[in-house]
Amino acid sequence: MTGYIQVITTTESRENARIIAQALLDRRLAACVQIAGPVLSAYWWQGKREESEEWQCLIKTRENLYPDVEREIKARHPYVTPEIIALPIIHGSPDYLAWLAEELAAVKKG
Repeated sequence: MTGYIQVITTTESRENARIIAQALLDRRLAACVQIAGPVLSAYWWQGKREESEEWQCLIKTRENLYPDVEREIKARHPYVTPEIIALPIIHGSPDYLAWLAEELAAVKKG
């Protein structure tokens, strides 16, 4: 295990995705946030099947920063129950992982 994760969230607009990305980057809670979209999301909400166009944020960070990342996303997210999930980065190129380490070094947690 590398100790790094990719956090994923989706939101209703490109602008909201940018706001989330900028907050995470400004606070040095992420080394990189990729914004992709629009994507079509199909899901159940309050007993009904829904579809909506959303923008996805793919956030690269350290595992121990997850609580702070989640807090920052929730503070800026318009949804009642936003998708916020984290996946472990099991392997990665040594150069990329070194870059992650360098960019996240300013945050001293763990």
